[in-house]
Parts: sequence; structure tokens; C-alpha cells
Amino acid sequence: MTSSTTRRALLGATAASAVLAAAGAAGAGTAAAGTARAGQPAGPDIGVLLYDGFSLLDPTGPAEVLSRLPGARVTMIAERRGPVRTDTGDVALLAERSIHEVDRLDVLLVPGAGNRGTVAAMGNRALLGWIRRIHRHSRWTTSVCTGSLVLAAAGLLDGREATTYWASADYLQSEFDVTYRPERYVRSGRIVTAAGVSAGIDMALYLASLIAGDTVAKGVQLAVEYDPRPPFDAGDAADADAALKELALRLLAESQV
Repeated sequence: MTSSTTRRALLGATAASAVLAAAGAAGAGTAAAGTARAGQPAGPDIGVLLYDGFSLLDPTGPAEVLSRLPGARVTMIAERRGPVRTDTGDVALLAERSIHEVDRLDVLLVPGAGNRGTVAAMGNRALLGWIRRIHRHSRWTTSVCTGSLVLAAAGLLDGREATTYWASADYLQSEFDVTYRPERYVRSGRIVTAAGVSAGIDMALYLASLIAGDTVAKGVQLAVEYDPRPPFDAGDAADADAALKELALRLLAESQV
């Protein structure tokens, strides 16, 4: 490989150009990727809310997908700028903006967390108030895993259908005016909720199709090579026995700080 070899050449200039061309061919309506806004680059302005104790894949899986949309800008946002640690305490993501610096987004994504993080976020008036303000003008407001509990605490899921982490389903329905649906993702108006952790990737691809059309969404799926074939058929709580559910929850609890 010579020094003149570029990353574009390595990945294939023709394929990359095809994805960008497909974006230009996407219909009007909901296919808004590439649309310039005053003072903003073309494409959707996507904000991912971080808060202490979030689960790592909840924001990063969707961010990987959505950041590949033509012209998209993905920003990590928290109550304060700086590193925000996950539920295990082993990893931190950097929040580049504080909630006080952001008042408009095309897409808001609220990730889930362990019990400690979720409960704290549900009781954080500053975060809930900011979520409500952003939702007033967002094109799409989304959540992953127990992030739907945070949306519910903000009053955004009243009277709606939604999904969440399987172990939180009863709580979502009993504590809020929400109808739980055991799906990978659920759309209710301009709110899209995803089930636990990895389901955020599925939700993000669906959201990509709403924003930029099916062709671009398929291109993004291939670009990130999302073709899951797990070695075990154990990811659906509806098919799991009580012992496996107990083990799953114990593994989560023991890995969190």
C-alpha cells in the first residue's frame, strides 16, 4: 500500500459515491437529509443526551448509524460539558455541549441506564425540562432501553404506545399512562422508542429511513455491516425461562457501580 492510498480509495470510491447519490434521490416529505438550514450544515442535527450511569451501547449504537447519514451532525450533550461515565464506570463518553447550550434539535435521543442512572435522570428536573423544551420543536424524539422511562417521566409518553427494556415493562405501564408493546422499536407520532440496548441499532436504521429514505438506510446498514447472527438464540425475553432472566439481571447488577 502506497502513501497515496486514501481511506476513500480503500473503502471504494464508487460505493461511497453511490450512497451519497441515493441521498440526493430520496423523496421530499420526510426525506430531509441534505436540506440546508440557516447557520447549520446540511442534514439533520442530532443530539444524544448523556447522563451518569448510561449504558454504553444505548447512545453509541444509534450514533454510529445516524452519523453516517449524509450531512448529519451528531453531538453528545449532558447537563455539563465533559466526560460522562457509563453504568459500569469503566468507560466515559465526552459531552461536547451542555443542555444550556442547545435549544433546538432535529432529533433527540435519550439512552437508558442502570437503575441508579435511570432513577436519577427521572428525578432530574433540569434534564426533564430540557427534554420537554427540545421535544416541542424536534422532528423526532427517541429513546433506547430505559430511556423511555425518562421520556415518560418528562410527560412525553402520556396516552402513547412505547417499548422499553423487558424487565422495565411492568413498571412503565403501572407508573405511567403508557401501553407497552414488546417490539424492537415502536413509533407513536414523532416519538420512537426502542427496546433494550442493542435494539437501539434497529431503531436508528428505521429512523434513518424516515429521515433519508429506505435506500440510504439500507446503504448505511451495509456500510456498518449490520447483519447480526449471534451464536445463541437467547436475546428475546419472551422465550427466556425464569432462571435465564434471573441470571441476566444479576449479571447486569453485578457489572454496575
